[in-house]
Amino acid sequence: MARYRYTVVVERDESGMYIAHCPALQGCYTQGETYEEVMKNIREVIELNIEARKEMGEEIPIEMAIEEVEINEPETKTHKARAIS
Repeated sequence: MARYRYTVVVERDESGMYIAHCPALQGCYTQGETYEEVMKNIREVIELNIEARKEMGEEIPIEMAIEEVEINEPETKTHKARAIS
C-alpha cells in the first residue's frame, strides 16, 4: 500500500470557521468548526480524491518538496515630521 504525504493549509475566516485545502490536489478543500474537525474533514477529502483518481486511472500527484519560510515580525518605524522653513 502506498503512503502519500501532502501539505495542508489551514486558515480561519472572519466568522471563526476553519478552512483547509491541499494545494497539490486540485479541488481538495473543506471547513470545520474546530481545528480537529477540519483536519478530520480534509483527510477524508484527500482520501476520496485519491480513490477517485485511481478509479479513473489518473496519476496521483506527488508533492516533491515542502519548504517553510519563517520571518520575524517587521519593526514599525516611526517617522517624525519636520517643518520645512
